[in-house]
Amino acid sequence: MSLRARRWPVIAALVAAIFFALSGAPTDAREVVGFSGYPRGTIVVKTGERRLYFVDSNGTAIRYPVGVGKAGMAWHGRAFVARKLVRPSWGPPLDIWRANPNLPARIEGGSPRNPMGERVLGLDRGNYAIHGTNDPSSIGRFVSHGCIRMFNEDIIDLYNRVPVGTPVVVLP
Repeated sequence: MSLRARRWPVIAALVAAIFFALSGAPTDAREVVGFSGYPRGTIVVKTGERRLYFVDSNGTAIRYPVGVGKAGMAWHGRAFVARKLVRPSWGPPLDIWRANPNLPARIEGGSPRNPMGERVLGLDRGNYAIHGTNDPSSIGRFVSHGCIRMFNEDIIDLYNRVPVGTPVVVLP
């Protein structure tokens, strides 16, 4: 094999790594990090970071990468977890249906076309939720109509940690 042929895979991998790093997508999975300023059990979303923090004890939190609202669709404020759902069916809210009138009225839970993924933490604020996604490439991006998207394995982890009533703070 020529030197040029041996270099190609290395160069291609390097270019892909640089592209991914510059794309703004997170490269890390959930991890425990130092975090303070909120009571234990609070979910804090830092929209600009595209990260969700579940406040643990002793000045730490579990940090998860997330997808957040598109420009003009993101929201900030306080909410709480009002309901918890496993593999729910989904129907587009009116604003999403108007933008995409070809969407079906209902997509069954578990379908790869269902945007809610494996679990949903429904918030007390409108149609907003923290939910999984069947499109992992959307994590780390500004993509939703205001919901917070997580990898399915991460929403399952968070779902198992939080009860209904958990406070949620969404920051810019």
